[in-house]
Amino acid sequence: MQNQYTELFINGKWTTGSSGKKVENYNSYNGEPLGTIQSANPVDLNQAYEAAAAYQPKWEAMEPAKKQEYLLHLIETIKDNKAHIVDWLIKEAGSSKVKAEVEIQSAIQIIRESASFPTRMQGTTGTSNTEGKENYTFRSAKGVIGVIGPWNFPFHLAMRTIAPALATGNTVVVKPASDTPVTSGLLIADLLQEAGFPDGVIHVVAGRGSEIGDEFVEHPVPKLISFTGSTEVGKHIAQLASKHLKETSLELGGNNVMLVLKDADIEKAAEAAVFGSFLHQGQICLSLNRIIIDDSIYDDFVSAFTQAAERLKAGDPAEDGVLIGPIINQGQIEHIQELVESTIDQGAKLHTEFKTEGNVIKPVILSEVTNDMPAAKEEVFGPVASLLRAADEETAIKIANDSPYGLSGSIFTKDRYRGMQVAKRIETGMVHINDMSVNDEAHMPFGGEKQSGIGRFNGEWIMDEFTTTQWISVQAENREYPF
Repeated sequence: MQNQYTELFINGKWTTGSSGKKVENYNSYNGEPLGTIQSANPVDLNQAYEAAAAYQPKWEAMEPAKKQEYLLHLIETIKDNKAHIVDWLIKEAGSSKVKAEVEIQSAIQIIRESASFPTRMQGTTGTSNTEGKENYTFRSAKGVIGVIGPWNFPFHLAMRTIAPALATGNTVVVKPASDTPVTSGLLIADLLQEAGFPDGVIHVVAGRGSEIGDEFVEHPVPKLISFTGSTEVGKHIAQLASKHLKETSLELGGNNVMLVLKDADIEKAAEAAVFGSFLHQGQICLSLNRIIIDDSIYDDFVSAFTQAAERLKAGDPAEDGVLIGPIINQGQIEHIQELVESTIDQGAKLHTEFKTEGNVIKPVILSEVTNDMPAAKEEVFGPVASLLRAADEETAIKIANDSPYGLSGSIFTKDRYRGMQVAKRIETGMVHINDMSVNDEAHMPFGGEKQSGIGRFNGEWIMDEFTTTQWISVQAENREYPF
């Protein structure tokens, strides 16, 4: 494995980018330089896409058992290089050791699930309303898939597209996030190369969106663009793709809720809410943004939640026991601070001191928040929890649905059947009863409603996204035509 990643990866070779611009990679906690990458320009991008397109038919035609062998070998390669991956996730993405472990295990799960796809690429036979005709359907790869990597769970979320795309016979070109070019792209290419994957299956072109972002989407080769990131950027990608009738898989922003109903176990709900709010400093699309609590237990919950949050250790994510690490960049820190201050100005109560140490923000708890305040209206993407009162269950549901987002959610109640009925009324792609919102299982559908995205990842749902179905009919007997 490489120690530094300062080049692009195209057609099995590490190569210097052709742009005059550079991507400077920094340690998100202490600002130390991690490397300088000469950016890709449109020439590099075209080379990557053309190489992916040239190899794709050969990769798709490879026998299923061989593709499975590559994917299973990739799992072993990840396990063998776990310390290397953890190190990069800590210093580049600001991951705590706990979060890095979770991320790697999630990536392994999606690769293992994807390894079953080559033998699940099945078609059908069907009857016909035309005498003497036989109907068949065949499933095949879309071709080349463009992957725009995220920076928050860079390794897992990039792999969540790359592994199933390859498993279904596609090849991929990856544009990693500029804040995490290694863990959302270059490191993954290195792992695939070490696992023995053929040249041509994966290509990584690091570069600023301002130089190759639009062309990455609009290039004629990729049949589908997969993106995980903000709703604002996702809308732009969808607009670009629509001009070319190009498909997209978009997992976008969230403003996720936990409903704590009046019969909930307060201590268990508070414990879950702390994990759901502050894992990876709240920089997760699934993070709890709003916690809606029945008025009858509101004060008790605020107390339990605050005490649990104050026990979390913040600081250098490389240190044992640290659970709250750095925010990804200074611009995001300023955005979080602005949201918190404007929410307090509008009447919210600050329960924990807003304190920054370098790029680290300790957990922030705001009570007496209403849905029209900035920290509740927007996706904060930081360690900020907004606590809202609800007079009753109906009010809680109304508050939960009063958002343009609908990614994930959570309900705490001792009555599990009641929880299921409430969950069906929450306008969101995923709801977890007596658990927090941050859940992802490789065999279950992952995706949102409203402005939280288009499509579903994982399992059979991602197989549908990354493949196309062809109908072939065979007229086995002579057909009589009316003219």
